[in-house]
Amino acid sequence: MLNRVCSFSAVLAALAASGLFAGEIVFEKDVEYSNPDGQHLQLNIARPKEGDGLRPAVLCIHGGGFRAGKRERWDGLCQKLAGDGYVAATVTYRLAPKYQFPAAVYDVKAAVRWLRKNAAAYQIDPERIGVVGDSAGGHLAQFLGVTGDLPDFEGLEDLVDALDSSAVTCVVNYYGPSDFTKSYGKSVDAAEVLPLWLGGDVTKERRKHIVASPLYWVTPNAAPTLFIHGTEDKHVAFEQAEWIYDRMKAAEVDVEMLKLEGAGHGFKGADAEKAEAAMLAFFKKHLEAE
Repeated sequence: MLNRVCSFSAVLAALAASGLFAGEIVFEKDVEYSNPDGQHLQLNIARPKEGDGLRPAVLCIHGGGFRAGKRERWDGLCQKLAGDGYVAATVTYRLAPKYQFPAAVYDVKAAVRWLRKNAAAYQIDPERIGVVGDSAGGHLAQFLGVTGDLPDFEGLEDLVDALDSSAVTCVVNYYGPSDFTKSYGKSVDAAEVLPLWLGGDVTKERRKHIVASPLYWVTPNAAPTLFIHGTEDKHVAFEQAEWIYDRMKAAEVDVEMLKLEGAGHGFKGADAEKAEAAMLAFFKKHLEAE
């Protein structure tokens, strides 16, 4: 479950290295955005080199089963988005088993607040911040989208940070789980992965499995969301996307689904191209000014 690498990011990394983007960009690495428990969490951030006015921003969140993965895997997408006029950042967050839920949630929310706090320096429009993630990162992106107005998940140590919201404008969720209580038996590695992040399996920590599941936080205030999921995903079952899609539809949230027939956990070839095109179109629809 949750720990496969999406191959389209490798393609984006190659494109970034080639410099085939619409405009010149500035790419900063190893920028500290938060320091919980002395961890000095960092992000990499790309933006257009020139231009006036405020720009939309996108936060990218890597997968890895909440216990692995690196932010650098999204460098290519960040640079591609910067070439298209966005400010885009990819973040490191605290991992299990040392740091369990909700530490990673606190971290990605801190990253959104950091983008708002530094909006003037990076020419970010604080009202136009999207988020994308894959697998575990898709879950964290989705959690941002359904808990933007809930102070319980902010993890604030400095009350000054409360001045900046962690709400996001829209979400693109690549095969992230929505209901951990139903992951066991439907995923090849849920029994291995989830107890590390949630402190026990569903028989021992059922309430934590519920609280950590985006499905149970859906309200009409949830951010517009695009789900991208393969029907043959053995790590995060396709029905995980269907459940939360239906819940959002019922709440009259603006929600879309790209169903990739026969695709597994991580896309290749034509599937990767379709997924990327859908993601970029969704961000254009929800983040770019009319």
